[in-house]
Amino acid sequence: MTQDSTTEVGTLTRTLHVAAPPAVVYDVVSHPEHIRSWWSDDATLPEPVPGAEGEIVFGTPGTADAVTERLTVVEAVRPRTFSFRWTHRPGDPVSPATTLLVTFTLDPAGDGTRLTMTETGFRERGWEIAVLEQTYADHERGWDLFLPRLVAHAEHVAGAS
Repeated sequence: MTQDSTTEVGTLTRTLHVAAPPAVVYDVVSHPEHIRSWWSDDATLPEPVPGAEGEIVFGTPGTADAVTERLTVVEAVRPRTFSFRWTHRPGDPVSPATTLLVTFTLDPAGDGTRLTMTETGFRERGWEIAVLEQTYADHERGWDLFLPRLVAHAEHVAGAS
């Protein structure tokens, strides 16, 4: 696995090589049964199509310590791009001012896929600088934890196919 990152607070980017074809990686980033294996403890998404709404849960669903994040699919072009907006509060409209945008771009690369994950919208949220920096750092640590799991899961799925 190779990894690349930017350090400007406002855009978070990671680029990794996955030894699995783009179609497999696309399914791993866009289908709840896979998302549960590398990212969240639970996930629901009817289907990965623009406008579809779902949620991910960190922690044991239904318990007081569980954190549920809603998400809305923005773009779903199999096997090339999957993006969604997330982190908006209940009742907030889905917009650049109320959400963060995560985009997975998948490009064939040799025997696998070059996966680029970009998360944007930190500055657009209008947070005070301390909140912006803390949220950015939390997401940076999170992606650094979860993306290697995504790679391992996608490679496992590709090997099991």
